[in-house]
Amino acid sequence: MNIALVLINTEAGFEEAILEKLKKTKNVKEAFIVYGVYDIIAKVEAEDLEELRSVISTRLRRIEGVKSTVTLIVIS
Repeated sequence: MNIALVLINTEAGFEEAILEKLKKTKNVKEAFIVYGVYDIIAKVEAEDLEELRSVISTRLRRIEGVKSTVTLIVIS
């Protein structure tokens, strides 16, 4: 199983709506609103790196209100 932590910056006021969409996304196992440089952190799991890439680029990054993401791929 491949795991990534995705740090998300949102448009102001979109945090709750994005969090709810993330929690309904198949490969998202956990998601939280956080304080600091980023607004939301999400744990994403997939069978392989290609699926992980697809989930992040075609589902997460296209949610309305998402400004930017930083993806940290877990190595162990």
